[in-house]
Amino acid sequence: MTDNQRKHFGARLKEIRLAKKMTLQEFYSPIAKHVNNFSPIENGSRMIGKRLAEDVIKHYHINESWLATGVGKIYSIDELLRETNKLNTEPEEGVPFINVNPSDFSSEELNFLKEKPEYYVNFRPFNDCDAYLPVYGDSMVPKYSSGEIIAIREVVNKDIIQWGEAYLIMADESANNITTVKLLFEHTTPGKIILRAANADYKGDTILDKQAINRLFIVKGKITRNQL
Repeated sequence: MTDNQRKHFGARLKEIRLAKKMTLQEFYSPIAKHVNNFSPIENGSRMIGKRLAEDVIKHYHINESWLATGVGKIYSIDELLRETNKLNTEPEEGVPFINVNPSDFSSEELNFLKEKPEYYVNFRPFNDCDAYLPVYGDSMVPKYSSGEIIAIREVVNKDIIQWGEAYLIMADESANNITTVKLLFEHTTPGKIILRAANADYKGDTILDKQAINRLFIVKGKITRNQL
């Protein structure tokens, strides 16, 4: 793709987003950290970067030729087949199980939600979640044990936290890119939060600046493998 072609991407990305009835946050948060940067891109006052354009195209299976020229099919053949139910790679209902350890990922570098799911779980109480992930380690015992599977849903408004509940926290480099599942508690200092293990053997809290959190997922619940 050329720089001249990318000048026209913004308006067409906006067309796709509105057709899907998605907000900026909903459409771009799986792809990039700074969602607000896409507003000037869609309005034509800023050109999308080459790497970012490639990520959007890949995530939504967009036909790059249409994105550049406005001519042809909007989506690639894979997406068209999905839309017509000819490619049965995903169920009508269900949440992807992604067999990764989130601690291996940095919110600055990789998006674990882009990893290929092993399968999909159709369990109605958690069907509003973004993913199922395996539990590693024993810091959250007895709440979550190693080998169990947790259901997570991303939190859009980080100012609304259910204190005492478990969250998957992905922080930036100012917090050493920490990625962990912990119970969250309110700190006496505004703008700070407490991360605490459920396992009493793990003594000591981690104090984190709320601004250091790049992505936040609430743990809605758990299932065991014999429930699948």
